[in-house]
Amino acid sequence: MNEAYVISRLSHYIATIEFFHPQSNSLPGKILEELANAISHAGNDPQCRVIVLRSGGEKSFCAGASFDELTAINDKEEGLKFFTGFARVINAMRTCPKFIIGRIQGKCVGGGVGLAASVDYAIATERSDIKLSELAVGIGPFVVGPAVERKVGLAAFSQLSIDSSSWRSAEWAAVKGLFAEVYESIDEVDNAVNRLAQTLAHSSPEAMAEIKKICWKGTEHWDQLLTERAAISGRLVLSDFTRNAIATFKKG
Repeated sequence: MNEAYVISRLSHYIATIEFFHPQSNSLPGKILEELANAISHAGNDPQCRVIVLRSGGEKSFCAGASFDELTAINDKEEGLKFFTGFARVINAMRTCPKFIIGRIQGKCVGGGVGLAASVDYAIATERSDIKLSELAVGIGPFVVGPAVERKVGLAAFSQLSIDSSSWRSAEWAAVKGLFAEVYESIDEVDNAVNRLAQTLAHSSPEAMAEIKKICWKGTEHWDQLLTERAAISGRLVLSDFTRNAIATFKKG
């Protein structure tokens, strides 16, 4: 697999949305746009009752923002547009009336942690370590921050944000509430995902929609908040510090 993609499949009331990028499932703007659209479409489809979000390949779940696109940003407007892509995906997941199950098969970095935090129920393998690496490249987890903090709490979010070079284990993420279930093998993860998806596919759509509203209570202002956060990231990404840090990361 060398071409990036977002694919949606619907079967027996279960929509499966899969994204892939050859660079460890990183997220360029096109993938972000397609992800947001796919989630919104599934959420509005009466034939869909539950969504499974997964990524392709067997290694990283998601490496976060595309470094190639970050280095190509030339002004604040371009920066705002790029990071608004993350805001759109998170808000699409937040406002989707269907439960979203996350199949986490590997490491989550930066925006990948934001995706894992924005699903309603994340099921992961033991090798799904997490890291909010943004500060290490001179930015910060501004857009994904509200979603991560909502799941793990302010203290754990602060730890991830400040010590941006250290990995936290899947077990740590489960204890903090980011992952609902953790299994040794991907087969066990798939069995757990399929079991829950089948159960929800036979549950009341109206009841599930009402439960989701309760679970996301207090986030109604996120359309504005995440756009404001995207502007901060869009400004900071233009700094010499960030450009030099990303160049160093790419060489390594």
